[in-house]
Amino acid sequence: MVKVKICGLSEPDTMAAALDAGTDFVGLMFYEPSPRNIDYDTARALSSQIGSRAKKVAVTVDATDQKLDQIMEALGPDYIQAHGSETPERVAAMTTRTGIPVIKAIKVKDAGDIASATQYSDAAGLVLFDSKAPETLENALPGGNGIAFDWGLMDAGTNRPQFMLSGGLHKDNLREAVRITKAPIIDVSSGVERAPGVKDVNLIKAFMEAARQA
Repeated sequence: MVKVKICGLSEPDTMAAALDAGTDFVGLMFYEPSPRNIDYDTARALSSQIGSRAKKVAVTVDATDQKLDQIMEALGPDYIQAHGSETPERVAAMTTRTGIPVIKAIKVKDAGDIASATQYSDAAGLVLFDSKAPETLENALPGGNGIAFDWGLMDAGTNRPQFMLSGGLHKDNLREAVRITKAPIIDVSSGVERAPGVKDVNLIKAFMEAARQA
């Protein structure tokens, strides 16, 4: 059965909806330019709400060691997600510093981007294949832009690490995405929002129902 990560949760009601629907991972954003960014007090409150009901993922972009320490203290995550330009060496150092696995995001435009994930095989616990934002997209974020890449690039025979799939997923296309990519874990953010950064309880429930049937 495919597992689900709902990313960019920031409010108690939508967090409750995600947990009650049975999401496997919850992503909390620590990147100030994002509309999904949360502060450390919010992280502490949401961490208490989550408890052990789902794996907590702290989403970062080129985070400093100081920021990693602050996130660890506030959230106590199970994973750190590195969604910036982190090298394999930096990812390994993040794991050493925090003592938890790192999910390294790989931004995909072509097959070469997917192939590049192998350089993280030893450093990252998982890789996350996400869409590379077009250069023409205004105010593009490192992730959560609601754009899918060509899933056909992920040939079933491609040598790659354990992975998650993200980028433009929603309740109506996730079945096809899983069929083509054989993704064991899918990651959604904008696909369960009614506006950037504003999660919707009903969209979360609908996505989870679709995921359980995928």
